[in-house]
Amino acid sequence: MSARRKKRPVGPQTAAGLVRFFEDVESRFLISPITLLIIASVFVAVVIVMNLFIK
Repeated sequence: MSARRKKRPVGPQTAAGLVRFFEDVESRFLISPITLLIIASVFVAVVIVMNLFIK
């Protein structure tokens, strides 16, 4: 166990893993908000262009 985990008080909920079950999960896929907005904008533009050409 890590030293960080040993210092926390252990209550009935934390001992069962009901409260802090998500703390050990690290995200491996990081996207900046600007990149996400650009991807969403490109997707919207593609849908609009496809909608114009399909009609």
